[in-house]
Amino acid sequence: MSGVAGRAVTPGAETERPSEPRFAGRPAWILVTVALITAMLGKLAIVGDDARWLAALGHIVVRDHAVPTGVPFAAASTAHWPNTLVLAELIFYWLERAIGDQGLLVAQTVAVAAALTILAWGARASGASTPGVCQSLLLVVLGALTSFTIARVQMFSLILFPLLLVLLRADQRQPSRRIWLALPLLAVWANLHGTALAGLAILYLYLSFSLVREKPIRAGGLAVMSLVAMCATPAGVRSLDYYYGLTTNLAARRGVGLWAPLGTGPLDLLLILAGVWMGVRAWRAARPPLWELVAVVILAALTVRAERNGVWLLFLLAAPAAHASRGRRNWTGLIPLAAAAAVALLVADVVDWAGSDGSAPVAIQRAVQIADGSPILADSQPAEEVALAGGRIWAGNPIDAFSKRVQATYLDFIVGGAGGRAALDLAQIKVVVVGAGDSADRLVSRDRAFRKAEVVGNTDIYVRRG
Repeated sequence: MSGVAGRAVTPGAETERPSEPRFAGRPAWILVTVALITAMLGKLAIVGDDARWLAALGHIVVRDHAVPTGVPFAAASTAHWPNTLVLAELIFYWLERAIGDQGLLVAQTVAVAAALTILAWGARASGASTPGVCQSLLLVVLGALTSFTIARVQMFSLILFPLLLVLLRADQRQPSRRIWLALPLLAVWANLHGTALAGLAILYLYLSFSLVREKPIRAGGLAVMSLVAMCATPAGVRSLDYYYGLTTNLAARRGVGLWAPLGTGPLDLLLILAGVWMGVRAWRAARPPLWELVAVVILAALTVRAERNGVWLLFLLAAPAAHASRGRRNWTGLIPLAAAAAVALLVADVVDWAGSDGSAPVAIQRAVQIADGSPILADSQPAEEVALAGGRIWAGNPIDAFSKRVQATYLDFIVGGAGGRAALDLAQIKVVVVGAGDSADRLVSRDRAFRKAEVVGNTDIYVRRG
């Protein structure tokens, strides 16, 4: 007989894997890791740009029982803007109405916990060990720290992006009709955040490089119906115009604000190191399928262009990178201590959130009072606070709602460029709100048409002379 002499071979034995160390099979460690990371990030959480304007629009929707045309609290024309994010606006409004900015911080913390849990779930479903999952989660958080600590509308995508990845990878392992769940997922996502467009692109890569080989009819049907799902918003077919404006706005073209390119700052370097490390681990341990490799290349290029895309790259790498580690020690005795630390930090987070009354900053309240209904010219975050406080702005977020000319003038104002003087020359601008000492402050201070009326904290309020 041919074969290995003197050795009995049990059918199927060649596929058996050596048993994992006890630590590797302890899912409790994953739960504790998620809780501990979430609690620690909760201490760092703040409300950033691209958040309060949604609550302001949500208030108008609730007040008028209708979706408004454009951005009603902005003086510059926005009538052409298709409003697709009404669901997000309502959620943000209800959160702000309930407990102010603290509502957004609570929602951000919940989104972080959900995102990490889904990433861990997906990694474990693909066969990754507990230590590998925990290490991968830590790398994701370190590399995309701002995405986890700054509350903005992106919080919805923190949950939905990894959920889509779990769905696609499950279908990769065993194709089934559950892939059709991508359609309602995209429909909900399109009503919450513009990153739904990235989700659609990831789905198309999976359909093109994987599913079409085994289920061509299903792949074609999903490709068509996913576009329909993306238009299942109050804007209908005009949702496509929204995504065009989102990707071609001048902030994105110039790489300013939330669209800043990847640089060499400390957080940018952390993102680069985490991405490279996870990429190497993923390639050596899991050898991702072609559609994932193409997605990695595309997201890496998008991250270089706009650092904000880095979190999606790390999310994509999390599961395959988790296969690179297998624990060799049993740390289960530390689970109660880590769990207790997580609970203590979460309680501290709640105490901190409860310690604020959630009212608008004094400087914003004062500026709205001085303006007396006239539009206020302000940087992006103060402008959102003005809108939420019931005031009017000239321009601000969502920046893509305005004409290219207004976008250019407003962005020049923010960076203190000469083009920003066109906004100061507008007769309707009576009040300007800027951060003390920033570029816009220096621009206004040199304009003799305005005088510094009040200084409230680190905010300067200028009023037009005469």
